Amino acid sequence: MTDAAPTPSPLVLGDDGLARPAWAAVDPLLREYYDTEWGMPVRDERGVFERLSLEAFQSGLSWATILRKRPAFREAFDDFDPDTVARYDEDDVARLLGDAGIVRNRAKVLATITNARATVALRDRGGLADLVWSFRPATTPAPVSFAEIPTTSPESTALAKALRAEGFVFVGPTTMFALMEAIGIVDTHLLGSHRRGTSGVWPADEPVVG
Repeated sequence: MTDAAPTPSPLVLGDDGLARPAWAAVDPLLREYYDTEWGMPVRDERGVFERLSLEAFQSGLSWATILRKRPAFREAFDDFDPDTVARYDEDDVARLLGDAGIVRNRAKVLATITNARATVALRDRGGLADLVWSFRPATTPAPVSFAEIPTTSPESTALAKALRAEGFVFVGPTTMFALMEAIGIVDTHLLGSHRRGTSGVWPADEPVVG
């Protein structure tokens, strides 16, 4: 009997000696995003609103597409200032749908305006950031392969329900789990990645959920 071949590592060792997942190992833009932003805590209202908005725009598309368009999104949506976006009217909708620099999807544009208004309305009940962070789980996944990274969780499902109750749209459980990953509420960096445990929210060796 021969030994089974070793399972290839899902991590790629970069020319700087740091281990990253394949998706963040080649494209300079994705590598910079992975190294400096993804999974780091975001706790301010504008920051959470921007990321919630971009996650909704990403639905059905690659994150690389959204990341490349992010500067144009920020310009088009007044840096995702909730008060400003909440005041958008049909002229603004027409302007956004004519902007080739962003994703010109009417439903997603309208959702962003709706969510800005819901964000403003939520302030007297603690605010968007506090609500989103209140769904931080007791433990976080500790995946060693991409197959072990969940796409939803009980907490993301509950968060989606809570946000819908507050008037938010385009906030399904999968989109909310992606948001929770992006802003540090859960840490789904692969074990062995140089980014694992760097957010300060979770230790690098946090046990697997369940």
